[in-house]
Amino acid sequence: MFKPECIENREVHKGRILTFYKKTMKFENGDTAEWDFIHHNGAAAVVAVDEDGKLFMVKQYRPGCDRFTLEIPAGCLNPGEDRKTAAVRELEEETGYRCAKAELLNKYYPASAYDDEYIEIYLATGLTKTAQNLDPDEDVEVIKMDVEELVSKILSCEISDGKTIAGVLTYYTRIKR
Repeated sequence: MFKPECIENREVHKGRILTFYKKTMKFENGDTAEWDFIHHNGAAAVVAVDEDGKLFMVKQYRPGCDRFTLEIPAGCLNPGEDRKTAAVRELEEETGYRCAKAELLNKYYPASAYDDEYIEIYLATGLTKTAQNLDPDEDVEVIKMDVEELVSKILSCEISDGKTIAGVLTYYTRIKR
C-alpha cells in the first residue's frame, strides 16, 4: 500500500491539550486532499483494583456527550511526564488512593483516523488511602464496582467510554484466563 505524503501542515488552533491542523495530503495517483487532524498531548488511564477485587471508577460530567459517564481514572500527561507516572498520579488525584504496583495493561489510539491521541492503560494494585487532589475543573464521584457488573454495563451499552471499555475488558479477560 502507498502511504500518502503530507505536503502541507497548517496549524489552525492551539489549545491547552489539543492542536488542530489542516493537512494537505498527496496520494499515489498525484491527487491531493485536505484532511483535518488533531494533535493530543498524550494521556494515561488506570484500572485500579482493591484487595476485594473491586475496581475504582469515577463518575463525572463529559461535555462531548453531554452526560455523566462512568470511567476508569485517567488524564492528560504533564509536560515531560511518562504515561505510567501520569496514570499513578491521576489515580491518586481522582480517587485519593496510591498504588504500590502499576503494570501496563493495554494501549490504544481512540480515534486514529483524525487524532494522534495515544493512551496507555495501567493495572494498579496494592492500594492505600491518601487524599483526593482534584483539578479546579474536576468534580468526580468515586464508585467501587465488581468487574462482572462493569462488563455487564459495557455489554448493555451503559458504559460507552473507549478507554474504560478497553481497560475493563482487558482486565476481565486477564483474570478469567
